[in-house]
Formats: sequence, C-alpha cells, structure tokens
Amino acid sequence: MLCIKGCHHQRIALRTTITAKQHTTAAAAACKRAFTSFSSSIARPSLKTPFRLRPLHYTTARVPCYYFSSTSSKMAPPPASAHEFLDFVNASPTPYHAVQTATSLLQKAGFHPISERTPWTPSTISPGGKYYLTRNASSLIAFAVGSRWSPGNPIAMIGAHTDSPCLRVKPVSKRTANGYLQVGVETYGGGIWHSWFDRDLSVAGRVLVRVKEGGFEQRLVRVEKPIVRIPSLAIHLHRQSNFDPNKEEEMVPIAGLVEEVLNKKGDVEEGEEEEFEPLKAIDERHHSEFLKLIAKEAGVDKVEDIQDFELILYDTQKAVLGGMNEEFIYSGRLDNLDMTFCAVKALIGSVKDGKGLEEETGIRLVACFDHEEIGSLSAHGADSNLLPAVLRRLSVLPGVDGNQQSESNETAFEQTLAKSFLISADMAHAVHPNYAGKYERNHQPQMNKGTVIKINANQRYATNSPGIVLVKECARRKGVPLQLFVVKNDSPCGSTIGPMLSAKLGVRTLDLGNPQLAMHSIREMGGSWDVEHAIGLFEGFLEGYGGLEGGLVVD
Repeated sequence: MLCIKGCHHQRIALRTTITAKQHTTAAAAACKRAFTSFSSSIARPSLKTPFRLRPLHYTTARVPCYYFSSTSSKMAPPPASAHEFLDFVNASPTPYHAVQTATSLLQKAGFHPISERTPWTPSTISPGGKYYLTRNASSLIAFAVGSRWSPGNPIAMIGAHTDSPCLRVKPVSKRTANGYLQVGVETYGGGIWHSWFDRDLSVAGRVLVRVKEGGFEQRLVRVEKPIVRIPSLAIHLHRQSNFDPNKEEEMVPIAGLVEEVLNKKGDVEEGEEEEFEPLKAIDERHHSEFLKLIAKEAGVDKVEDIQDFELILYDTQKAVLGGMNEEFIYSGRLDNLDMTFCAVKALIGSVKDGKGLEEETGIRLVACFDHEEIGSLSAHGADSNLLPAVLRRLSVLPGVDGNQQSESNETAFEQTLAKSFLISADMAHAVHPNYAGKYERNHQPQMNKGTVIKINANQRYATNSPGIVLVKECARRKGVPLQLFVVKNDSPCGSTIGPMLSAKLGVRTLDLGNPQLAMHSIREMGGSWDVEHAIGLFEGFLEGYGGLEGGLVVD
C-alpha cells in the first residue's frame, strides 16, 4: 500500500487495488497518474503542502491500496460500526440487557439458541451450524461450527465481559434522612466513585415476578427517566482539596421527599389479610413509590407480585460521538461493552450469508462473562466451569461424516485445548495528555490508532511472543493497525480474564483491548474508529486461525 500525504485538497478518498506481487515503482506510478487525473477535476484551496510518497505494508489479499490525505484535513466520518455500537451500549445499561441485546443480534444473523440443560446431539448441533447459549442471563457463549469439523480440532476463541463498575440497590434499600427519601446502594467493582455525583441516575436490571400460572418469571426492567441523584456538598461547606467520599454514608442517592409520600394513600385495603412471608414484605424493604415504578416497568398490576430484583443504577445520559470531528465516543460502560460488541459483531461477520464455514475445520467462539470486575469467581464468571464445560462438549461433537473413533474421543478435549487460542479482549489505557508521566515512555497508546496488545512480565496479562506473531498476522491480512502497552515498573498493573482462563485451560492466550480514557468512570472516552479496528482484527482472527494454527506450534 502507498500513501501520498500532503495533498493540496482535503482528504480525497481515491481507491484502487493491487496485489503484493506488483512492484512498488509501478504502484507509485499508477498512484500519481490517478491523482493527476482526479485533481484536474476539482478546485484547489489555498493550502500548499509538498507531496511525499510513503510506503505502507502490503497484504496478500486484494485490498484498497491508495488513499490521499492532508495532515491538516479533517478525519474521515466515523464508520457505521461506531453508530451501531452507540445503539448497543445505549440499549445495555446492565449485563442482563447487554446479553439480551447481543442475543438479538445473533438471532437476526441466524444463530440458534441451545441450553446447557439438554443433550447436545447431532440433531441439536451439527457442522455448519451457528448457536448460542446463556447462563444467569448475564453471560453468553456463541459459536459457529466449521463444515469440516472433526473431534479434537482447534477452537478460535474471543473472551470479553459484560459487567462494569456500578452502584447496585441493596436488598433492603429503604432509607430516610432529614425529610428525604433515599435508596441504599452497594458499590460494585472498582469505580471512580466521585464521577457518580451530580448525575441524572435511574435504575435497570431484572425482576422476579409471580405469574398467574403459579410460577415465577424473570423480566428485564429499565426506568428511562431520572429518579435518583447523589448531590455534591457545596464547596462552601467542604474546603478540602481532595474529594474521597465515604461510600457508605456519603453516596446514598436521594429519590424524593418524605412528605410527598405521606400525602398519598396506601394501596392496602382495610381488612385485607397478609400472607406469611419468611422475609419482610418487599414494601417494607423498599420505598413504595420506588416499587410502583419497578412494577410498572415489569408489567405487573400489584407490587406484591414482585418477589425480588437485582437493580443497578445507571446514567440516563446517552452515549454519543464527540470531538470536533466525531473522533471520540463519550459513554458509560466502554469497559467492557466495547469489546463485547466488537467480538459479537466479528463472529457474525465471519459467517455472514453462510460463507466462511465451508472450508472451516475448527469452531469460532465468543464468550462474554459477568463478574469480571469483582474477580470472576462466580457460577457465571470466567473462573467458573462455563467455558470449560462448553469446550468439553464441543470437542467431541461428531464430524460431518458422523464418524467418531472411541480412541480419539478419549483425548479429544485435551487435543482441542492444545490446538486452540484465546484472545482476552478487555479495554486498554490510552495515553492521557495531562498525565503522560504516568505511562511508560515507549508504550503510550493513542485512540483511533488501533487495538492495543497488553504485555506484562509478571503475567498480569497472558500475552507472549508466539501470540503476538499470530495476532499480528491476522491484523496484517485485514489491514488494521496494532499498538503495544506495558505499565511502568513503579506502577500497579490491572489484570483480565486472560491469565485465569489460560491457567485453567492450558490454552494459548493473548490480552488486548481498545484504548480509552477515564476507565471505570461513569462517563468514559474512546475512539470511534477503534470499534472498526477491533471488529476487523477479530474477524481476521476467527476466519484465519484454522489456517495459521499449524504454522505456529511451540511445544
């Protein structure tokens, strides 16, 4: 690929294709002729900058190889995938909603739901098919089986997580103080908690309700309007330079005024008998007005039909594109719905219109776990048996010919693990211009410059050199950029699901993620073009791993 920079015009997208075997000189000559022909048809602005030729990398595939740009011109408009991500994150205030939104995308793409509760027979799962399953409605695994699958073959995996730091409503949330109605909340994960002050907050999550048939049903709820707020203390009453609120006493949201509730009549009729309940009635544990809002969203007539719920506070401000050229995304939950969205979209794209699986000998899989932000140690976190159990069942699936040799079946699971690869996809840190000294001087990722490979000598990330070579080749084939990141020696390092899954499964693993600022704030900031970069990279990995795996064996 060649790039002519310093064009007299604003960015001019002028594209053609060449193969890697064509000579650089011939390519440059073609590029100049194309530019001369195109530039004669448009007027020149006053800016005058000399041209220079800059060689870029080649790929073996036929890809667009020329573009004209000006260092002073505006960025290209954000790709469609950035707008699609906005829709995804705005529809996903909780892990339950994120899984629901993701499964909706998968269903539209022809993926079929399956259950862990039932046998996975050839009539349930077969080569060439596309499937997904959920656990706890907050974790998701989706996969596509290659048409040439055989037991013990490799599985290309991408792992992400659906949860983010937040405030969760306590089991007994009813509080009053100084004439205010308040809602007790519990901190979840390691949030930047001061960013939750002075925001228009509401609640979303899941509710368990009693249905007429006598059973119970889970329903997702989301109150769209702001109903709670955590006000800051006026600066006149708090002169300290630092702001480190007490999370138990100073982060209690205000939901209303006591007198407004006292002036309303209750819903319980006189003489109505109360049934025995092993726990306090739900209207004793939570404010009645709060429950009425939840009941309305859950579609039940009576508050008493609500048996329990798991509700999360969220910022009602929508995710948007920002920056003078819309080069940024301003949003909550970028960590880690950005990677969840990109992984799901890449899986769908890699098998679009039934293509891509005809010659595939392996399985393409995406796993999105809950509870990463609190250590993953739960029945549906990455440290559970969810992924190992699914991989064990997939490893012995009959091939397209239906033949299964008992000898190979005994070790099919171990063979599959030895041949497989996991990309642990979790957001990375972009360099902050106001705090550049916090970053290692030679590893300062920038937004819209590509997905970041994360490396740590102490295995806080699972990346190693063979993994870097593999991912770099996938990126080369798709023409997407990559960056590298390590923390400073005098700085702590976070971790991901990568090391724990790598150790649990013995699977080769690499950690990466899109760069962002303000990680764990209620309002984070990422690059609009990096969504496209990650989708392209993940598609390249899912499509190409089967052909690359045998050429990069390090036993």
